[in-house]
Amino acid sequence: MHEHEHSLEDGTVIKHTHTHTQTKAVLNRMARLIGHLESTKRMIEDGRDCSEVLIQLSAVDAAIKAVGRIILKDHIEHCIVDAVKTGDTAEIERLNKAIEQFIR
Repeated sequence: MHEHEHSLEDGTVIKHTHTHTQTKAVLNRMARLIGHLESTKRMIEDGRDCSEVLIQLSAVDAAIKAVGRIILKDHIEHCIVDAVKTGDTAEIERLNKAIEQFIR
């Protein structure tokens, strides 16, 4: 469970409590991703073919994007739904900024 608060422009303080249902899945994927990245690093250290390394880096990149999508979906389903219900436009704006950086 995650709890935080925001202050609206009018000074109103809004407290949010969210249960992110995908935390365990994200952590499991991150552990696999870190292992995959370490394996790719060893490939470079061992002087493996550049084409093989690039293919592995592409797989790591895809795995990172997949984790980001899971986090984004979970955030929308929990935090943003709550933000809309409470009128917390600041939370929605933070999401918009995060999405801009995520899709670059």
